Amino acid sequence: MRFIKDLGFDRIRFILVLFMAIFMLMTFLEVQAQEPPPRPVSVTTTAQNLSFGAFCHGPVGGSVIINSGGSRSATGDVVLLNLGYSFSTALFNLVANPGTVISILNGPDVSLPGSNGGSMTLHIGNSNPESPFVTTMVPPVPTLLNIGGTLTVKNPLSNPPGSYSGTFDITFVQE
Repeated sequence: MRFIKDLGFDRIRFILVLFMAIFMLMTFLEVQAQEPPPRPVSVTTTAQNLSFGAFCHGPVGGSVIINSGGSRSATGDVVLLNLGYSFSTALFNLVANPGTVISILNGPDVSLPGSNGGSMTLHIGNSNPESPFVTTMVPPVPTLLNIGGTLTVKNPLSNPPGSYSGTFDITFVQE
């Protein structure tokens, strides 16, 4: 009988020593909880708007394209002019936690009314960095996002010379 009682006492002592050893190990190990919740993406516009510069067109029309890298090209009988009117991508500042995946959803095409009548159609193009992308900047340093577009130009009767302007919608999706 004595052998059985001693065996029970040794088990309790063993479990107690094991529990204390685990507890002591945990005090030396760094324990981490869940990462902080994601920071909502903060988007601010800059003074750099999507601009197509000066151009002229013939009877057929065509398009003016600003790519996400900032270069400009034309199709059809549209001629690009260098008359001091600048062209540029739309530039946005995005602030998000590093590692945030951001996708861009372009809104529908937009009709831009002209100062002398007519309207041109704006189609929002690709972005730089290309969507979807992963943010790497640590807040408050912003990720710079350039967005280009395509302006569809019709014949001179539909699109008389003048200034065409409007707004467009894009949606930022944080993953």
